Amino acid sequence: MAQQDVRELRKLLTERAREIDAQPSPVGLALKRLADIIGAVLALLVFWPLLLLLAILVRLDSHGPAIFSQQRLGQWGRPFTLHKLRTMVKDAEKKGAGLAIEKNDARITRIGAFLRKASLDELPQLWNVLTGDMSFVGPRPLPVTYLDRWNERQQLRLVMPQGLTGWSQVTMRNDGPWPERLEKDVEYLQKWSLGFDARVFFVTFGKVLKRSGIQTAEGGVEEFKPEHRDADA
Repeated sequence: MAQQDVRELRKLLTERAREIDAQPSPVGLALKRLADIIGAVLALLVFWPLLLLLAILVRLDSHGPAIFSQQRLGQWGRPFTLHKLRTMVKDAEKKGAGLAIEKNDARITRIGAFLRKASLDELPQLWNVLTGDMSFVGPRPLPVTYLDRWNERQQLRLVMPQGLTGWSQVTMRNDGPWPERLEKDVEYLQKWSLGFDARVFFVTFGKVLKRSGIQTAEGGVEEFKPEHRDADA
């Protein structure tokens, strides 16, 4: 997306957010960013040995790079490069179910299955948080191709910085219908405060420990499709 397009989308989203009385405090957002920087620095200092070990295991387990990078939509629709520990075979998005994940998907590697269940594949995104592309809490950043598939309300999820975890993730993660998950992201915008962020952040730990909602009831992760755009939430 060109810089001009990002500016135009930001203007449109700001107007739509105002219409639903969802205007996060600039001071609150500045404090949120400060907390992200401090938290990311501390977390990277603590977890870099684990990240290095896991990266080595990924390389030993299957052919390909340890880090998977993909363009995702950031705040205001600005694209950025998201980093994860690779959990699938190299170029998996060009094979099989593409962006979706099927039950017992053969593209998921042995170490990748463990990383996904433990949510450890997300560790490299601490760097995304530090650089300002992401926040600890916010709607999960989704593929760039999804922007044109969302309706105007669903696009409001881009008003807030995209996060490692979010309101949608602690209420349903990947096992809820897409319209409901996107509506939770808009609800997060409407409810946002630093206190609400803290609540989401700490509830996340329970979700990770229980390993709940990582997949749909059918055992996969569904891709967002145009028909989800106008479905009832």
